[in-house]
Amino acid sequence: MTVPPATPYGVDPQGRPYSDKSKIVAGILQIFLGTLGIGRFYVGSVGVGVAQLLTCGGLGFWALIDGILFLTSNDRTDKQGRVLRG
Repeated sequence: MTVPPATPYGVDPQGRPYSDKSKIVAGILQIFLGTLGIGRFYVGSVGVGVAQLLTCGGLGFWALIDGILFLTSNDRTDKQGRVLRG
C-alpha cells in the first residue's frame, strides 16, 4: 500500500490519516500536567485546555481520566481531525 503525499505518517485501518502527534505523549502529558491542560494544548484542543487550566483539570479527576483515555483509545484526534499515532 502506498502512502498518499498528504499523509506522511500513513493511514489507520479505516483509511484515516495519522497525526504527527502521539497519543502516548498526549496521555503522559495529560496525566502528569493535566491540571494545566498541557495534554490538550499538545493536540490542539485549546478550548478544552483552557477549561482544564481554569478548573485545575477538574480538580485532577478530569485530567487523570482524560490521560487514561488518551492512552487507551484509538479514536482520539488532533485539531485537524487526524488520528493520534501510538
